[in-house]
Amino acid sequence: MKWGPPRRFTGLTTRLGLRRGTARARFTALYVALFLLSGTALLAITAVVASGGSSDSQAAPGNGIGRPATAAQAQGRIDELEQQLAKAHDTQSQQILIGSTIALGVMAVVSVGLGWLVAGRVLRPLRVMTAATRRITADSLHERLAIDGPGDEVKDLADTIDELLGRLEGSFDAQRLFVANASHELRTPLTTMRASVDVALAKPGPVSETTATLAARIRVELDQVDRLLESFLVLARTRHGEFTDSGSLALGRLALTALAARAEDIAAKGLTVRENPIDDSARVWGSRTLLRRVADNVIDNAITHNDSGGWIGVAVLAEGGKRDDGGAVSLVVESSGPVLDQRRVADLGQPFRRLGADRTGTGRGSGLGLSIVAAITEAHHGTLDLRARPDGGLRVTITLPHQGDRAAEGPDTETDVAR
Repeated sequence: MKWGPPRRFTGLTTRLGLRRGTARARFTALYVALFLLSGTALLAITAVVASGGSSDSQAAPGNGIGRPATAAQAQGRIDELEQQLAKAHDTQSQQILIGSTIALGVMAVVSVGLGWLVAGRVLRPLRVMTAATRRITADSLHERLAIDGPGDEVKDLADTIDELLGRLEGSFDAQRLFVANASHELRTPLTTMRASVDVALAKPGPVSETTATLAARIRVELDQVDRLLESFLVLARTRHGEFTDSGSLALGRLALTALAARAEDIAAKGLTVRENPIDDSARVWGSRTLLRRVADNVIDNAITHNDSGGWIGVAVLAEGGKRDDGGAVSLVVESSGPVLDQRRVADLGQPFRRLGADRTGTGRGSGLGLSIVAAITEAHHGTLDLRARPDGGLRVTITLPHQGDRAAEGPDTETDVAR
């Protein structure tokens, strides 16, 4: 349902170029237009009345024909006086019209200011509602607008938004409860199946090669399901903003730790790690567990979807000043590989988006790695940029706000991350 100025004045505001302006500007234009229309109508009525009185005063009864000379002289004097009176009346009418026109112009200027103030007063409850709604996030759905005032349309709108927030809060609580229950209920059977496979292989007596192969394959699939479940849980918790271990982190240390932990995978694929600048002093503020997951995922992606004998490049750069709240820290991970389509690469931040079999040749890809990176980066008020390299491969750039002056708000977690 749309509300605003009457439809008959919509075309006027459109012709005035105010259609795309703020509601306050449109209301002001409406008030000024109404004032000018009413003032112009009043001037027109005044002009008609003035012209009518002037013509009536000029029509003198009788012309004195057939009267004596003395009467003729008197009639002439009367005619002369009537002409002077009509002239004075016309002059006065013109002065009134000129004065009214000037007054109309002055009041038109004044009406702009008055209309602006009145429109601001009328729209003030909507501004309050907008500011309150912007403050409410997924972590503060318990808050309400709670607008006081008479039971008018604005109050009804605020109450409707409060009811919507209540329904959203219930939905989010139900989703969080589902995630918590799924974490427990789904892990239990996975653990049981994994233990059953281990027990079957550990029984005394010879185990056939077919049974051992099948058990090993089942174990691999169970590990894949476990990783997929963990990815689902991380993605869900990230989108709910559940941070319980925030602190100051050195993004370069995270990247180096992720590379060191995957030294065997890098060597097995014959990859070369290029030496790029890593600023150890570039620090960010965020969840230790989630940001470590970001570094792990982008490094895993660069290894898994790389060519044998290819290369990996990792760089961490600080931009905009290290002590400036407006600064940023960027983690850049580049890798070799086949030439990719940039239009499809831009969609890799969405869940289950993969670039065909060439991107999942090892069978370990779930299509959630970069989507988790995108969700965690967004939750930390950062940006993720995915670019296909012209000569093949992928360039992943994660930009996060510099920690600024928040180092005193919590512990330094660099030691914990490096362990």
